[in-house]
Amino acid sequence: MDCRIAPSILSADFARLGEEVRDVVAAGADWIHFDVMDNHYVPNLSVGPLVCEAIRPHVSVPIDVHLMVEPVDALVPMFAKAGANVISFHPEASRHVDRTLALIRDHGGKAGLVFNPATPLDWMDHVMDKLDLVLLMSVNPGYGGQSFIDTALPKLATARARIDAWHERTGKSILLEIDGGVKTENIRRVAAAGADTFVAGSAVFGAKTREGYARVIESMKREVGQGVADRARLRAEQDQQTWGGA
Repeated sequence: MDCRIAPSILSADFARLGEEVRDVVAAGADWIHFDVMDNHYVPNLSVGPLVCEAIRPHVSVPIDVHLMVEPVDALVPMFAKAGANVISFHPEASRHVDRTLALIRDHGGKAGLVFNPATPLDWMDHVMDKLDLVLLMSVNPGYGGQSFIDTALPKLATARARIDAWHERTGKSILLEIDGGVKTENIRRVAAAGADTFVAGSAVFGAKTREGYARVIESMKREVGQGVADRARLRAEQDQQTWGGA
Protein backbone atom coordinates (compact mmCIF):
# COMPACT_ATOMS: atom_id res chain seq x y z
CA MET A 1 0.00 0.00 0.00
CA ASP A 2 1.36 3.39 -0.98
CA CYS A 3 1.52 5.98 1.78
CA ARG A 4 1.58 9.75 1.82
CA ILE A 5 3.03 11.98 4.54
CA ALA A 6 1.33 15.39 4.43
CA PRO A 7 2.93 17.99 6.73
CA SER A 8 0.44 20.65 7.82
CA ILE A 9 1.62 24.21 7.31
CA LEU A 10 -0.39 25.18 10.39
CA SER A 11 2.77 24.25 12.34
CA ALA A 12 5.23 25.92 9.95
CA ASP A 13 7.05 29.22 10.47
CA PHE A 14 4.75 31.63 8.61
CA ALA A 15 7.45 34.31 8.49
CA ARG A 16 9.30 32.11 5.97
CA LEU A 17 6.53 29.89 4.61
CA GLY A 18 7.91 29.53 1.09
CA GLU A 19 11.21 28.24 2.43
CA GLU A 20 9.44 25.95 4.87
CA VAL A 21 7.33 24.20 2.22
CA ARG A 22 10.32 23.87 -0.12
CA ASP A 23 12.37 22.32 2.66
CA VAL A 24 9.70 19.86 3.76
CA VAL A 25 9.11 18.69 0.18
CA ALA A 26 12.85 18.28 -0.32
CA ALA A 27 12.85 16.25 2.90
CA GLY A 28 10.39 13.73 1.44
CA ALA A 29 6.88 15.11 2.04
CA ASP A 30 4.37 13.66 -0.42
CA TRP A 31 1.66 16.29 0.03
CA ILE A 32 1.34 19.70 1.68
CA HIS A 33 -1.66 19.88 4.01
CA PHE A 34 -3.41 23.23 4.15
CA ASP A 35 -5.74 23.85 7.11
CA VAL A 36 -8.40 26.50 6.55
CA MET A 37 -10.20 27.73 9.69
CA ASP A 38 -12.91 30.39 9.69
CA ASN A 39 -13.48 31.27 13.38
CA HIS A 40 -17.07 30.14 12.78
CA TYR A 41 -17.21 26.41 12.12
CA VAL A 42 -14.11 26.07 14.33
CA PRO A 43 -12.83 28.46 17.03
CA ASN A 44 -9.75 29.70 15.19
CA LEU A 45 -8.78 31.69 12.11
CA SER A 46 -6.00 30.60 9.78
CA VAL A 47 -5.35 31.20 6.07
CA GLY A 48 -7.21 31.58 2.78
CA PRO A 49 -6.81 31.15 -0.98
CA LEU A 50 -4.19 33.90 -1.32
CA VAL A 51 -1.75 31.95 0.84
CA CYS A 52 -2.46 28.78 -1.14
CA GLU A 53 -1.76 30.68 -4.35
CA ALA A 54 1.45 32.08 -2.85
CA ILE A 55 2.91 28.69 -1.92
CA ARG A 56 1.82 26.88 -5.10
CA PRO A 57 4.97 27.88 -7.08
CA HIS A 58 7.16 26.63 -4.24
CA VAL A 59 5.93 23.02 -4.21
CA SER A 60 5.85 20.27 -6.82
CA VAL A 61 3.59 17.98 -4.78
CA PRO A 62 -0.21 18.07 -4.35
CA ILE A 63 -1.71 20.67 -2.02
CA ASP A 64 -4.33 19.07 0.22
CA VAL A 65 -6.84 21.68 1.43
CA HIS A 66 -8.94 20.90 4.50
CA LEU A 67 -11.85 23.34 4.75
CA MET A 68 -12.97 23.84 8.35
CA VAL A 69 -15.45 26.48 7.23
CA GLU A 70 -19.17 27.09 6.96
CA PRO A 71 -20.56 27.62 4.36
CA VAL A 72 -18.27 25.76 1.98
CA ASP A 73 -19.29 26.18 -1.65
CA ALA A 74 -18.11 29.75 -2.26
CA LEU A 75 -14.53 28.84 -1.29
CA VAL A 76 -14.23 25.75 -3.51
CA PRO A 77 -13.67 27.60 -6.83
CA MET A 78 -11.30 30.04 -5.12
CA PHE A 79 -9.05 27.31 -3.75
CA ALA A 80 -9.18 25.35 -7.01
CA LYS A 81 -8.02 28.47 -8.85
CA ALA A 82 -5.32 29.00 -6.21
CA GLY A 83 -3.79 25.61 -6.97
CA ALA A 84 -5.40 23.15 -4.57
CA ASN A 85 -5.34 19.56 -5.81
CA VAL A 86 -7.44 17.96 -3.07
CA ILE A 87 -10.29 19.76 -1.29
CA SER A 88 -12.06 18.23 1.70
CA PHE A 89 -14.90 19.55 3.84
CA HIS A 90 -17.07 18.58 6.79
CA PRO A 91 -20.54 17.27 5.84
CA GLU A 92 -22.14 19.25 8.68
CA ALA A 93 -20.91 22.46 7.01
CA SER A 94 -22.66 21.86 3.68
CA ARG A 95 -26.38 22.05 2.98
CA HIS A 96 -25.97 19.63 0.06
CA VAL A 97 -23.03 17.26 0.48
CA ASP A 98 -23.48 15.56 -2.89
CA ARG A 99 -23.56 18.93 -4.65
CA THR A 100 -20.42 20.21 -2.87
CA LEU A 101 -18.49 17.06 -3.79
CA ALA A 102 -19.58 17.50 -7.42
CA LEU A 103 -18.54 21.17 -7.30
CA ILE A 104 -15.01 20.22 -6.22
CA ARG A 105 -14.70 17.69 -9.03
CA ASP A 106 -16.17 20.12 -11.57
CA HIS A 107 -13.31 22.48 -10.74
CA GLY A 108 -10.70 19.80 -11.34
CA GLY A 109 -10.01 18.78 -7.75
CA LYS A 110 -10.07 15.53 -5.85
CA ALA A 111 -12.99 15.59 -3.41
CA GLY A 112 -13.00 14.49 0.21
CA LEU A 113 -15.27 14.29 3.24
CA VAL A 114 -13.97 14.98 6.75
CA PHE A 115 -15.30 13.24 9.85
CA ASN A 116 -14.88 14.71 13.32
CA PRO A 117 -14.34 12.26 16.20
CA ALA A 118 -18.09 12.20 17.00
CA THR A 119 -19.35 12.35 13.39
CA PRO A 120 -20.77 9.00 12.18
CA LEU A 121 -19.37 7.49 8.99
CA ASP A 122 -22.85 7.00 7.54
CA TRP A 123 -22.51 10.15 5.42
CA MET A 124 -19.95 8.47 3.18
CA ASP A 125 -22.21 5.55 2.25
CA HIS A 126 -24.47 7.74 0.11
CA VAL A 127 -21.72 9.51 -1.89
CA MET A 128 -19.02 6.88 -2.41
CA ASP A 129 -19.15 7.42 -6.17
CA LYS A 130 -18.05 11.05 -5.71
CA LEU A 131 -15.36 10.48 -3.07
CA ASP A 132 -11.64 10.47 -3.77
CA LEU A 133 -10.66 10.75 -0.12
CA VAL A 134 -12.03 10.24 3.38
CA LEU A 135 -10.33 12.21 6.15
CA LEU A 136 -10.82 11.17 9.77
CA MET A 137 -10.01 13.64 12.52
CA SER A 138 -8.18 12.13 15.47
CA VAL A 139 -8.55 15.41 17.37
CA ASN A 140 -11.38 17.91 17.54
CA PRO A 141 -10.63 20.45 14.79
CA GLY A 142 -9.60 24.03 15.42
CA TYR A 143 -6.13 23.88 16.96
CA GLY A 144 -2.77 22.33 16.12
CA GLY A 145 -0.64 20.36 18.55
CA GLN A 146 -3.44 18.31 20.17
CA SER A 147 -3.06 14.74 21.41
CA PHE A 148 -4.28 11.78 19.36
CA ILE A 149 -7.71 10.43 20.35
CA ASP A 150 -7.37 6.63 20.48
CA THR A 151 -11.01 5.99 19.58
CA ALA A 152 -10.06 7.07 16.06
CA LEU A 153 -8.37 3.68 15.55
CA PRO A 154 -11.49 1.45 15.46
CA LYS A 155 -13.24 4.13 13.40
CA LEU A 156 -10.33 4.01 10.94
CA ALA A 157 -10.67 0.25 10.70
CA THR A 158 -14.39 0.59 9.97
CA ALA A 159 -13.78 3.21 7.28
CA ARG A 160 -11.06 1.01 5.77
CA ALA A 161 -13.46 -1.92 5.55
CA ARG A 162 -16.08 0.20 3.78
CA ILE A 163 -13.54 1.60 1.34
CA ASP A 164 -12.12 -1.86 0.59
CA ALA A 165 -15.61 -3.24 0.00
CA TRP A 166 -16.34 -0.37 -2.40
CA HIS A 167 -13.09 -1.05 -4.24
CA GLU A 168 -13.94 -4.74 -4.57
CA ARG A 169 -17.36 -3.90 -6.03
CA THR A 170 -16.34 -1.09 -8.37
CA GLY A 171 -12.56 -1.17 -8.83
CA LYS A 172 -12.43 2.48 -7.70
CA SER A 173 -10.01 3.62 -5.00
CA ILE A 174 -10.61 6.07 -2.17
CA LEU A 175 -7.75 7.34 -0.01
CA LEU A 176 -8.07 7.20 3.78
CA GLU A 177 -6.40 10.11 5.57
CA ILE A 178 -5.88 10.77 9.29
CA ASP A 179 -5.30 14.17 10.88
CA GLY A 180 -4.53 15.06 14.47
CA GLY A 181 -1.76 14.14 16.89
CA VAL A 182 0.00 11.81 14.43
CA LYS A 183 3.62 11.24 15.49
CA THR A 184 6.40 8.75 14.88
CA GLU A 185 5.42 7.03 18.14
CA ASN A 186 1.85 6.20 17.06
CA ILE A 187 1.86 6.21 13.25
CA ARG A 188 2.49 2.45 13.10
CA ARG A 189 -0.79 1.77 14.95
CA VAL A 190 -2.57 4.26 12.70
CA ALA A 191 -1.28 2.52 9.57
CA ALA A 192 -2.22 -0.88 10.98
CA ALA A 193 -5.78 0.42 11.45
CA GLY A 194 -5.96 1.23 7.74
CA ALA A 195 -4.86 4.82 7.03
CA ASP A 196 -2.75 5.42 3.94
CA THR A 197 -2.35 9.22 4.14
CA PHE A 198 -1.02 10.92 7.27
CA VAL A 199 -1.23 14.58 8.24
CA ALA A 200 1.56 15.57 10.61
CA GLY A 201 2.05 19.15 11.74
CA SER A 202 4.13 19.74 14.85
CA ALA A 203 5.66 16.27 14.57
CA VAL A 204 7.39 17.32 11.35
CA PHE A 205 7.82 21.09 11.56
CA GLY A 206 8.89 20.81 15.19
CA ALA A 207 12.16 19.34 13.89
CA LYS A 208 13.04 22.91 12.74
CA THR A 209 15.48 22.14 9.87
CA ARG A 210 15.38 20.40 6.48
CA GLU A 211 17.63 17.68 7.89
CA GLY A 212 15.32 17.29 10.89
CA TYR A 213 12.27 17.12 8.64
CA ALA A 214 13.95 14.40 6.58
CA ARG A 215 14.73 12.31 9.67
CA VAL A 216 11.16 12.54 10.93
CA ILE A 217 9.55 11.78 7.56
CA GLU A 218 11.90 8.85 6.92
CA SER A 219 11.15 7.46 10.38
CA MET A 220 7.41 7.88 9.83
CA LYS A 221 7.50 6.07 6.49
CA ARG A 222 9.47 3.22 8.06
CA GLU A 223 6.90 2.93 10.86
CA VAL A 224 4.06 3.02 8.32
CA GLY A 225 5.64 0.11 6.46
CA GLN A 226 5.69 -1.88 9.68
CA GLY A 227 2.08 -0.94 10.38
CA VAL A 228 1.01 -2.13 6.93
CA ALA A 229 2.81 -5.41 7.59
CA ASP A 230 1.04 -5.70 10.95
CA ARG A 231 -2.31 -5.21 9.26
CA ALA A 232 -1.55 -7.79 6.57
CA ARG A 233 -0.45 -10.29 9.20
CA LEU A 234 -3.62 -9.76 11.24
CA ARG A 235 -5.82 -10.21 8.17
CA ALA A 236 -3.99 -13.42 7.28
CA GLU A 237 -4.54 -14.75 10.79
CA GLN A 238 -8.23 -13.84 10.65
CA ASP A 239 -8.61 -15.54 7.26
CA GLN A 240 -6.88 -18.65 8.59
CA GLN A 241 -9.22 -18.76 11.59
CA THR A 242 -12.25 -18.29 9.34
CA TRP A 243 -11.30 -21.00 6.86
CA GLY A 244 -9.79 -23.24 9.50
CA GLY A 245 -13.09 -23.22 11.38
CA ALA A 246 -15.20 -23.80 8.27
